[in-house]
Amino acid sequence: MIDRYSITASALRIRERFHVEVPDNYSPKYNAAPTHLLPVIQHDTPQGISTFYWGTSPHWSNNKALSDKIINIQAETIPDKGSLRKALMKARCLIPADGFYAWKKIGKKTSVPYRFVTTDQELFSMAGFWEEFEDENGESICTFKLITIPSNGIVASVNDRMPALLRPQDEHVWMNKDSSELQLLDILKGYASAQMNYYPVTPHISDATINLPSMVLPTQAADQFGNLTLFD
Repeated sequence: MIDRYSITASALRIRERFHVEVPDNYSPKYNAAPTHLLPVIQHDTPQGISTFYWGTSPHWSNNKALSDKIINIQAETIPDKGSLRKALMKARCLIPADGFYAWKKIGKKTSVPYRFVTTDQELFSMAGFWEEFEDENGESICTFKLITIPSNGIVASVNDRMPALLRPQDEHVWMNKDSSELQLLDILKGYASAQMNYYPVTPHISDATINLPSMVLPTQAADQFGNLTLFD
């Protein structure tokens, strides 16, 4: 499961990279987590950023068991499920990011968080689906789910799943209304290990309420047991 990522770029940088309008209330997320409102780009309205809840809204989440908080979709399950095939054709989105986090188990009760970035440390996008529904009060809620794939070599050393990262040429296919199901599934194949780096980060990334620039900084091994850095 992937349940953390970062989008730390400025509104200007996002606008330049994805050629979209960015809302005035945009702010960087160093520790993007489920139930947070986060920026996505819908394939049917690619000219602007929308802000949707990841997985579910906080209010709805409080009334649901953890197992019901679906935040990931495994790419290899899409062809076998009618609802996911429909979403593939009708409800695709790009999720702008500049890093994602995963935990490596080093003991029965101990895990070390790592941040994965591209070698150029630039913005990238992750493939996702979005949906709209009414909550128990009849209000419209929009959410998104992150598509994951089996990890490439570099991510596999930490976690067995990774987000479906898209190259710029893949983004054009993902956002094209005329792309076929086969074309869309074909770009969810993987991302080269040679184009990625990773490093350990503070264990405070586990706390979804903390959103500090220091979350994306490399952390010394001695700090993996909870010591805040000078930058916190």
